[in-house]
Amino acid sequence: MSTSHVLLGLLATGTMHGYDLKRAYDERLPQARPLAFGQVYATLNRLLRDGLVVPAGHERLAGPDRTAYALTDEGRAALDQWLGTVEPPMPHVNSALLAKVVVALLDADADRARTYLVAQRRAHTDRLRELTALKTAPEATVDDVVAADYAIAHLDADLRWLRTTLERVADWHREVHS
Repeated sequence: MSTSHVLLGLLATGTMHGYDLKRAYDERLPQARPLAFGQVYATLNRLLRDGLVVPAGHERLAGPDRTAYALTDEGRAALDQWLGTVEPPMPHVNSALLAKVVVALLDADADRARTYLVAQRRAHTDRLRELTALKTAPEATVDDVVAADYAIAHLDADLRWLRTTLERVADWHREVHS
């Protein structure tokens, strides 16, 4: 994910300072890895340096001065270009889950591989229930529902893969250990 482009997208909704951007990021991307304040300000400094945002005023509430930022025409063009570029599917699978399953299947003990796969399936199912509860909660926002649906689709795919892999453990062991 491009933090720079996400911040540009948030600024496209109006002028904000770093604290507002962090809060908007957390609200709009509730299932994403949290964004640290330091990352927000470092990214804003790069966007400012590159002419994609400009200072749009200062305010002082109870704490230190806060600089508000606004999108420039160049920033809008960069955002439009990013949004207009189709995200290619990942060419390689880089997953700790895949690596662990393959290593578990290489183990001479087929029961150990089955035990790991069943435990992993249980963890995925538990997370699926949590996300379903989150998206159906009365206080769920559209952001919550969209993020939960995305995560649920990925968990569902993982669960189907875990199920078929569990069915193939005996075949895998015959092939690898014969």
